[in-house]
Amino acid sequence: MAPAEPFLIAKGERDLFLYPRMANRHGLIAGATGTGKTVSLQVMAENFSRIGVPVFMADVKGDLSGVSQAGTATPKIADRIKLLKLGDYSFGGSPVTFWDIFGEEGHPVRTMVSDMGPLLLSRLFNLSEIQAGVLSLVFKIADDNGLLLLDSKDLRAMLQYAGDHADDFQTEYGRISPASIGAIQRSLLDLDSQGGDKLFGEPALNLQDFIQTDNQGRGVINILAADKLMLSPKMYATFLLWMLAELFETLPEVGDLEKPKLVFFFDEAHLLFTDAPDALLQKIEQIIRLIRSKGVGIYFVTQYPLDVPETVLGQLGNRIQHALRAFTPRDQKAVRVAASTMRQNPKIDTEKAITELGVGEALVSFLDEKGQPGIVERAFVLPPHSQIGPITPDIRRSIITSSYIYGHYERVVDRESAYEKLKAQAAAEDAAATAAKPQVAPPPDVLQPRQERAPKPVGRPRDSMLDAFAKSATRAIGSQIGRQVIRGIMGSILGGRR
Repeated sequence: MAPAEPFLIAKGERDLFLYPRMANRHGLIAGATGTGKTVSLQVMAENFSRIGVPVFMADVKGDLSGVSQAGTATPKIADRIKLLKLGDYSFGGSPVTFWDIFGEEGHPVRTMVSDMGPLLLSRLFNLSEIQAGVLSLVFKIADDNGLLLLDSKDLRAMLQYAGDHADDFQTEYGRISPASIGAIQRSLLDLDSQGGDKLFGEPALNLQDFIQTDNQGRGVINILAADKLMLSPKMYATFLLWMLAELFETLPEVGDLEKPKLVFFFDEAHLLFTDAPDALLQKIEQIIRLIRSKGVGIYFVTQYPLDVPETVLGQLGNRIQHALRAFTPRDQKAVRVAASTMRQNPKIDTEKAITELGVGEALVSFLDEKGQPGIVERAFVLPPHSQIGPITPDIRRSIITSSYIYGHYERVVDRESAYEKLKAQAAAEDAAATAAKPQVAPPPDVLQPRQERAPKPVGRPRDSMLDAFAKSATRAIGSQIGRQVIRGIMGSILGGRR
């Protein structure tokens, strides 16, 4: 592969170039709100695209879609072009693919529950350590029984199944607490109510669709519509972290390339690290440290360098530091940290300069061709070649429908998985229980037809001789003479005295 030419990002006392061969050493774009971070991100993205490097970035404010259209020489841009003596500065857009978890502002992007895994889901659900352990057991039971966890209803059915059969699983897997199952179910229900059910399902995202070039050899810029997603910050951070983990797991080792295979911009990076458990932080640090060898460069975009842990911050070789305002003790500390993490320039008081920078101005330090951090320079970031600000809904829809992947992710697939299998198993068990239940014999009147009785004779029946004698004797008892006659008859029969 021929070496890629370095591209100009900013100009100060000298031109500041980013070397594509060092772009996979990661980077940081930092600065307070309104100081120019988004434009710096846009300039870097379109330059990567121009040299054939695909880009992924999340559009958290809804204004990065303009990178798809050619810019115009507005008065501010014209002044910047004149100030930096850029001469004949041309404008043009970049090839773009729009994505959206909710399927409204781009192609639907999904993953499977099993691919997300219990560790990331525990972070997404904000589970305790015990609850996270129970969720891991549920995943293990599903794996051992060949039950695919693809979407939300699969996970919900699996949780119910594990809870109902907790005693059966206790010996092999350990105790499954009903309280923990309930907490996970409530978290899943809460996620679904926020639209999280659209995150899980098929067809799942094929990350190779991110690594594409157009017919001119330009890298495609993949833009995730995240303005609505940002209403659920943990879902945003967890989804982007899952993407990084998938890239790390699926891409082959390639070593140091002349240019990256993909550059990944992680906006609002502080959300990735806020309240993250130690196990997850270790996973993030491992991914960032090793994904360079997969040809992927990661650039964090945030307000303060302090938002990024020191172990990660030390691996970010390319820096663009916009202005910070030192109004509070935390701000002052952030200024000191930002100044101390860049290679000092004896001509610049770095700490003071950070608070004095104007809009679009930054302290810039890129790795040189040998991989050494460059001396920090105060410079103006170049204006973008593309449009600053969002595009119209009609233009966005036209770009979506003309994409080569249009129609693939829009078609939802629901194959047989845990939900369907457990539902069928429950139906079979109910049928078997019904068949094995002993049948209770109904009363004889129900089993046999009622037998007809002989009709009663009409009128008063005639008495037999014995009946007539008995009745007559009974009447006779009431009189004295009758009683003596009866005693005489009975005495003769029994052999008694008269």
